[in-house]
Amino acid sequence: MHPNDGRVVSNFVVQALQGEPITIYGDGNQTRSFCYVDDLVDGLMRLMGTAADFTGPVNLGNPGEFTIRRLAEMVIDMTGSKSKLVAKPLPADDPRQRQPNIALAKRALGWEPRIPLEDGLKLTIAYFDGLLRGTSVEATT
Repeated sequence: MHPNDGRVVSNFVVQALQGEPITIYGDGNQTRSFCYVDDLVDGLMRLMGTAADFTGPVNLGNPGEFTIRRLAEMVIDMTGSKSKLVAKPLPADDPRQRQPNIALAKRALGWEPRIPLEDGLKLTIAYFDGLLRGTSVEATT
């Protein structure tokens, strides 16, 4: 994963590891649900293994919600960073809540995410820390 891919988790982790201010939009109380890549790949593999007559769509993701502010605080804490939060105006099209309904994935695929946010963040922080130091580390479970 590229350190400047523009996604919230990688943005926060890279900003924290570099001691830069962490940018949040609005008050940071909008929620998001974060699913670690290994869980998502497992769900996709199960979906690919279904019978030909199985149709979706099937939501894959983690229904656990966290505020953007809480995510930023967790990243600062877990990296030991001195980064401060900096608020910028909330874009007009930014949704207040994102939370997948994974009922069909549970029922049809026997799938649900297993990796808690904190565990996924530990792996992601280690990955980006290695990448930024030039000592790339595999982020696996």
